[in-house]
Amino acid sequence: MGLLLICLGTILGLRTAPEPQAAVRISAYFKENALAFSASTLALKKSISQLDENKNSLLQAKEALKNCRLQYKKIEFLMDYFFQSSALIYNRPAKTEVEEPYMEYQEPSGFQVIEALLFEDHPLQHLQDLKAQAELLSSSAADLAALMYQFEASDAQLLESLRLELIKVMALSITGYDAPELKSGIAESLTSLKAIQFMLEPYVKEKKVAMPLLSLQQSIDYLSLNQNFDEFNRMVFLKDYALPLQGELYALSAAIGPVLSVKTALNEQTGNLFAKNAILLDHFPQETYPAEKEARLAGLGKKLFFEKSLSGNLSRSCASCHQPEQYFSDGLKTSLAFDGKSHVKRNAPTLLYSAYQYVQFWDGRAGNLSSQIKMVMANPLEMNADHRLVVERLEKNKYYQQEFEHIFQKGSGPSIDHVAQAIAAYLKTLSPFNSAFDQYISGKKNTMTSKQVRGFNLFMGKAQCGSCHFIPLFNGLIPPYYKRTEFEVLGVPANDNFNRPLADTDKGRYDFFPISYYQGTFKTPGLRNVAMTGPYMHNGAIVNLQKVMDFYNRGGGNGIGLQLGNQSLSSKPLHLTKKERNEIIDFMKSLTDGLPE
Repeated sequence: MGLLLICLGTILGLRTAPEPQAAVRISAYFKENALAFSASTLALKKSISQLDENKNSLLQAKEALKNCRLQYKKIEFLMDYFFQSSALIYNRPAKTEVEEPYMEYQEPSGFQVIEALLFEDHPLQHLQDLKAQAELLSSSAADLAALMYQFEASDAQLLESLRLELIKVMALSITGYDAPELKSGIAESLTSLKAIQFMLEPYVKEKKVAMPLLSLQQSIDYLSLNQNFDEFNRMVFLKDYALPLQGELYALSAAIGPVLSVKTALNEQTGNLFAKNAILLDHFPQETYPAEKEARLAGLGKKLFFEKSLSGNLSRSCASCHQPEQYFSDGLKTSLAFDGKSHVKRNAPTLLYSAYQYVQFWDGRAGNLSSQIKMVMANPLEMNADHRLVVERLEKNKYYQQEFEHIFQKGSGPSIDHVAQAIAAYLKTLSPFNSAFDQYISGKKNTMTSKQVRGFNLFMGKAQCGSCHFIPLFNGLIPPYYKRTEFEVLGVPANDNFNRPLADTDKGRYDFFPISYYQGTFKTPGLRNVAMTGPYMHNGAIVNLQKVMDFYNRGGGNGIGLQLGNQSLSSKPLHLTKKERNEIIDFMKSLTDGLPE
């Protein structure tokens, strides 16, 4: 890394004066690999132009795409960190995304689009689109060197880019996130780690500090010897190689100092992606207070969580639909409505780990927990409460009056905003991280069964679950920055008879943002405690995890025969055997926590 920092002294504007040889070497590294990547895009363009009915031409195009991706991985850590907008040209998801709150459309482009088209049943039907994407790649890659004009970076920035690249390897590459059909993720991970190694070696020599060469070389050796994507043992790689490497890489960064961590919600001081506080709660859009005040506020919020005077009829509380003994869900398809007879529109998800989200509700219409709580209280189908009357009731309660004044300001008394903040503070405490999986990944050997470990490897690989339910939270927070919550169109039916599926009429996020790409879109939920919180999906239509796995195995809504033009989940069957599906379910059971007190 020091190499890159040093040798890009003139090019990158590094703060440490580089030795001439190191500077030349680093500069040469980037120029050489940018040039090699550009050449690979031209080779890809040529192979796509030669596509015909001959199957070999298709195989050659796929191989050219794989090589192009591998060449890009050599410079990915720089591109993604320093030139994010340019990087999106090359490796943007193969679906239209909407940049909120500006509602700017990001059309799919690059490797992932080409991969999706090449692996269609009839790729020649998409020849013009393939050619257009190949041209986009080659023309953009030809100008990569221009990105370095007057470029400046600090040691800390460059070290952070390498640490984030390792997170991408751990959480994305080995899952096949951006190359699900090519299944080149293991080879790409190897390329990424070799790039990290090359950048670090001279940097460490110049700084004369201990370097994580041992774990890094061991990780590289393990990847080199285990290239089969479906059979790759992700648990061994993470537990025995990548996590130790993460800790050592942070230690290296700290020794050089300062450690920069401005682009991510990660708490890198843990040096472990699976540490209990590896992702910082204060990065999420919710009010935070000093520790003592936050603790007392959470205690007040816990009492308010069970307080029936927050409802319009004095008979319901938050716990009515989010019951602690039911893992803060209610076990129903959709919860009972305020009248006690009808039902609300959607399934009540668990509140465990709910604080680790950038938006709330299935459709993401609430920007934080406090907003969600106030909406639920006022909703006629849920708690049907008048905020003003709720405050008046609390003002008459001496305990609440004193607690609010003590926590906030004397004479202030209860307010609906403070009520919501208190309950939100309580919800922030509902993140136990004490499951069998958490214990196993931290070093306790006997907390998971061999079937559960095999299930984890399938979850993170062949089954592609980990490419939407990202580690370490197994929810929709997208690595490596963990700054955005993912939404998907799965095509969930209104019933779980997949031989005769009924189309669901719920428009999802479209009702909140009425744009076509959000039709039927829902937030990716967390899977921690999933074995205890059925039935499943936004509508509670799927009764058990066996059915859930069957749904995904068939290719979602399109795979079971529904006609969805915007399904973001792949429609292709996963070809998981019954044994494999059961092993994945066994793994998901290992994500069950002991309930908070």
